[in-house]
Order: sequence, then C-alpha cells, then structure tokens
Amino acid sequence: MVGQSMDGPIVQAVRLRKVYRGANEVEALRGIDLEIERGEMVAIVGPSGSGKTTLLNCLSGLDAFDGGKVIVDAQDLSAMSDRARTAYRRDHMGFVFQAFNLLPVLSAVENVEIPLLLRNINSRDSRRRALEMLETLGLAHRANHRPDQLSGGEQQRVAVARALVHKPAVVWADEPTGNLDTEVTQVIVELLVRMNKDGQTIVLVTHNPQVAERARRTLRMRDGRLEVASAERAAAVR
Repeated sequence: MVGQSMDGPIVQAVRLRKVYRGANEVEALRGIDLEIERGEMVAIVGPSGSGKTTLLNCLSGLDAFDGGKVIVDAQDLSAMSDRARTAYRRDHMGFVFQAFNLLPVLSAVENVEIPLLLRNINSRDSRRRALEMLETLGLAHRANHRPDQLSGGEQQRVAVARALVHKPAVVWADEPTGNLDTEVTQVIVELLVRMNKDGQTIVLVTHNPQVAERARRTLRMRDGRLEVASAERAAAVR
C-alpha cells in the first residue's frame, strides 16, 4: 500500500474509538474523524481527561483502539500486527514526550543516533547524521555530554533531534514543553515551527495556549470528541 499522493492527508482517522475497561467502562474516544495534511503542524488542545493523549497514542499506533481505522502515510495501522506496527513506528515516526526519555548512560549524540542504528544504517553515517542534527539545533558543543550534564531545555532539544534525525513521516509531541520554563518553551516551539516550515508534519498535544497558537491548526477535544475544528492560520505569528 504505497503510492499515496504527496498532497493527500498523511494522517486519517475514521470513526476512531477507544474504550478503557476497568471497574467502569470509559469511552475515551467516541468516533473521531480526522485528517491531517502532509506538512501541517497541528495542535490538539482541551481540558485534562478530554482524550488528547489517548488520541495521539492511537493515531501513532502506541495504543491499540477498539473501533475505526487509522491510516498514516497510506499505511493502515489497524490492519497491522503489533510487530509490524512497532517496526513502522520505529522507521517512519518520531516522538517527543514531556519526560525527555533519554537513555542516561548515553551521550547526546549516542541518544540521537538510536533511530538510525535501529534502521541498520552504518555507525559512521549514523554518527555523522546525528552530529549534523545536533548542530542544526545548536547543540554540537554538547554532543558528548550525558543527559545529567544537560539542562532541561538541552535535554528536550536532544529529544527533538532524536525524533527528527531519521526524517519521519510524522513527529508526535505530547506536552513537549510541559516541564520547561517560558523562555525554554519558546526555544522548543521555534524549533518545531522551523522544522515544520521545512516540510515536517508535526502533531502535538499541549495545555499551553502560546504553544498552540503557533500551530497552523488547532483541534479542540472535549469528552472524547473533537469540537468544531478551528482552522485559524497562524500566519501572523509565523
């Protein structure tokens, strides 16, 4: 299933449902229909418990879902085995989380090259590309430092470098600035906007209105549903 036209949606959800089963059943996603265009930067906002992270996790294949379809770059995630979905995420997606999720025993450059090594790109090319990505993000001088030797903002820039280094179809970011102060938040957001201008599709969950307003489009969630999407273009601030 390749050959999706370059101008079609890169992410498509059709009647997407997710139910959490415990003492009480909770319908976390209630039949979501959604399209994200190639090259968009989309922010998902809404109150706590509205389903934002659940939606991100189901769209990216991190979580299984109970109904509907998710298609990413012409690949139907709902038709894949767990193993195939894991491989697809590894090769075609990038992730940035609130917790930086860097491996503490590895240097910055070693953390960044992980996605390349997992794709069996040789170590010399992996190291070169990881160093180039750190340089792009202004971190070349920190390449050999371990995470505990980096500030929070530097750690998140390393995490962004790791998410981008293998040129994924989509970067998924869940509260990427949640642990960062206002000044560092601005640095991370500018970075994401810059990568988006270079054509990278980015979907992010955020509580921060200043972050959301930099996206090209904002999707608002409430009680497991998308409210009418606001498609205000952020051209004025971009």
